[in-house]
Amino acid sequence: MIRVLVWDEQQPAQKQAYENYLGNTIAEYLSKQPGLRVISANINEPENGLPTTLLDNTDVLIWWGHVRQDEISQDLSRDIVARIKEGRLALIALHSAHWANPFVEAMNERTREDARRRYPDPPNGPPVKFEFIPPGGRFVPTADSIKTPAYYAMRRGDQLTVRVDLPNCVFPAYRPDGKPSTVKVLRPDHPVSSGLPASFTIAQTEMYADPFHVPEPDEVLFEETWEAGESFRSGLIWKIGSGKVFYFRPGHETYPVYKQERPLLIIANAVKWLGKSAAE
Repeated sequence: MIRVLVWDEQQPAQKQAYENYLGNTIAEYLSKQPGLRVISANINEPENGLPTTLLDNTDVLIWWGHVRQDEISQDLSRDIVARIKEGRLALIALHSAHWANPFVEAMNERTREDARRRYPDPPNGPPVKFEFIPPGGRFVPTADSIKTPAYYAMRRGDQLTVRVDLPNCVFPAYRPDGKPSTVKVLRPDHPVSSGLPASFTIAQTEMYADPFHVPEPDEVLFEETWEAGESFRSGLIWKIGSGKVFYFRPGHETYPVYKQERPLLIIANAVKWLGKSAAE
């Protein structure tokens, strides 16, 4: 049995598309899948709906956040990432959860891991010094901006110091006008892609345009495009320690993306694939 927690900010605007909120809609669908125990929670519950006792009994955490991201503490976010690193929990971040504090902290941790792999300590001499610099708040970069994470290595004598600009976890353009997108399946052999056609359309969705300021993912399952020419890599998977994080881009709080068969199928496939290792 894979234990699933669907966490939702439950912003009132969701009612335009989801009578019982977005997270509950996903939880209702997943609860009908065999082999899953599904619980839904939201930010207005005690401890923001994420008490330790519940996290201790969760294998896969699905996250929807948008306008109340900062209400989730850094301590809780680091606890979630520690569970991911230990292989006890997998995280699925949906759409605007790119700026959710647990997702940001997960990307920071993956960047720290990547930095130490990229600049290992020399066999002789002092260990490499790292300066990890967070972005100055949440802001949208320009299209010609340096992409984060970014590395700047400086050698003074035997000492190598590496400045690492941590990922901004956002992209240079977005458009919330609900124009349709086409999702191309890049990895039809992957378990998360099971049951999908070679491509499919999402009738209404918000547009995000690459480049996405995150560490290079280990796997990219989908590419989403719009008629105006924008594109975005989606179905991104990172290994962090012994665990995994999956980011799926489509969505918007006022468009019924997660009432559609194929986005829901992708979430169900991801839960089953991620949950197998976390539940062991």
